[in-house]
Amino acid sequence: MENENKQTLHNQSRRDFMKQSSVLAGGLLAMPVLSHANYFSGAKDTIKIVLIGCGGRGTGAATQALSTKENVELIAMADAFPDRLNDSYNNIKEALEEKGKGDRLKVKDENKFTGFDAYKKAIPLADVVILATPPGFRPIHFEEAVKLGKHIFMEKPVATDPAGIKRVLEAAEIAKSKKLNVVVGLQRRYQNSYRELYKRTQDGMIGDILSMQVWWNQGALWIRPRKPEYTEMEYQMRNWYYFNWLCGDHIVEQHIHNIDVGNWFKGATPASSVGMGGRAIRTGKDTGEIFDHHYVEYRYADGVVMNSQCRHWKDSASRVDEEIVGTKGRIICDKGLIQDHKGKVLYQFDKKQENNPYQTEHDELFAAVAKGEYKFWDAERGAQTTLSAIIGRMATYSGQIIPWDKALNSGINLQPQTYAFDAQPPVMPGADGFYAYAKPGITKYFT
Repeated sequence: MENENKQTLHNQSRRDFMKQSSVLAGGLLAMPVLSHANYFSGAKDTIKIVLIGCGGRGTGAATQALSTKENVELIAMADAFPDRLNDSYNNIKEALEEKGKGDRLKVKDENKFTGFDAYKKAIPLADVVILATPPGFRPIHFEEAVKLGKHIFMEKPVATDPAGIKRVLEAAEIAKSKKLNVVVGLQRRYQNSYRELYKRTQDGMIGDILSMQVWWNQGALWIRPRKPEYTEMEYQMRNWYYFNWLCGDHIVEQHIHNIDVGNWFKGATPASSVGMGGRAIRTGKDTGEIFDHHYVEYRYADGVVMNSQCRHWKDSASRVDEEIVGTKGRIICDKGLIQDHKGKVLYQFDKKQENNPYQTEHDELFAAVAKGEYKFWDAERGAQTTLSAIIGRMATYSGQIIPWDKALNSGINLQPQTYAFDAQPPVMPGADGFYAYAKPGITKYFT
């Protein structure tokens, strides 16, 4: 009973915060401005899509949105860099032509916007906005889309720092009041095998959850060389993965998927985190300030622990998966398998029934928009899972125990004061060309 009360109090603190957020966000609320999409009456209406962020994921998301059954058109694109926008446009065009849907690409030259303020020019044209820039920009882009009453697909994570999480949660309350559909790209929630495993967990097949283990262990990622003409801001923008104000570190940008599965199946968010990590392999000038490995022990209010690990080490064992252990059995998510503790198969998902979850999340979002339905409110849970990953990073960077609520209310903000190519980013290289990085036991967040 004591553990149940702790969990109830922990969940109550979330509700209290959301109530507070709705008051703080009065400037966004004002008079709800609903887009044309809220009034769709059927397939004859064209859903106008705008893409904000034209990298690989943005290109993929736009292509998937344009591959749905609904009457959709991409009518504007925005990115900081003209070359990224043009490459994305050409890749979308090629992909759609292969699908016989080339007529859905309707982006005129005057609707190709570049620069840090490009999103402000593009979003007003949309019914549905796709937000796929580096995640450091997500809070301000999400706020703008909500303010203008747009339905939204936004990639994960939804922020890189606690201050950004608060902004997203406040805007999420406004989106809810305006009945705006918001889907966050945590696609395992749209994957058939995970949905079936979750359903059986809810039905009690593995009993009460005792522990969880989640992994994203893989090899090295891309690096884009510095060019003489780059300002420091442009260099970091083009190598966004290696700077926390833009990426949040790979525990936030990538491992968030596995952490989200744990939160989803547990039906809660961690009360605290503690962990370890560092830079064992990825130590060069070109790898910014992020760690190459993290291990985090997440503890939920009822005492359940989720062990989390992620790393980028070449030629090392790889695993991207989740295991959930209950009183009656365990789930191995990647295998779609549920076993009892003696190894007997209780359930095996039929891989022939698997879907492409990246496509499904768009199929379901655009079907709801086309029908004028309000069905998706992923923004809050996307923010909660992102904060779960952020407190993991804070724990590995500092060696401290990081309480959820203390982190959320810390006001920690990694963003620059000015977004401009000639502005100074929040972190700068030293005289030797190396960037300072966190050191557990030395880096401190709380006293």
